[in-house]
Amino acid sequence: MVRFYGKTTGKVDDKGRLVFPAVFRDALARAGETDMTLIIKKSVHGECLDLFSLKEWEMRSDKIMDSLDTELNPDHAAFWSKYNDEVYSVVPDGKLCRINVPEDLLRAAGITREVIFAGVGYKIEIWDKEKRESSLISQEQFRQTAKEISRNKQEG
Repeated sequence: MVRFYGKTTGKVDDKGRLVFPAVFRDALARAGETDMTLIIKKSVHGECLDLFSLKEWEMRSDKIMDSLDTELNPDHAAFWSKYNDEVYSVVPDGKLCRINVPEDLLRAAGITREVIFAGVGYKIEIWDKEKRESSLISQEQFRQTAKEISRNKQEG
């Protein structure tokens, strides 16, 4: 299973393309992922884009789908449609490893030129450079959450 860590910067060109960073290509190769198909979508939680390996996306979306009854529950069907709205499959081009990011996704995430690619384990978040810093929780919030997680682990 592929894991993405670290962060790097990039730039969107005039055609909406980003060079897929070598550090993350290497992570795919180390994990034995030969299919370079990536899934890109608007994040559910933040003003960024989420980028998944195809295998990771399929596993995660199957898990969500298994918890839904889209055939009989209209709320579940509406959720599933919204969840999959603006989900795109992209493949880095062979020469420069650029990915075409659809314009609607760039707009939705407020990405104009400079980006931060942030590996967060199972996915890569792509942020507008200025928005990334303001999206992070404070050091105090981080410590408090770590403490709560620790307490919950000890109780469980």
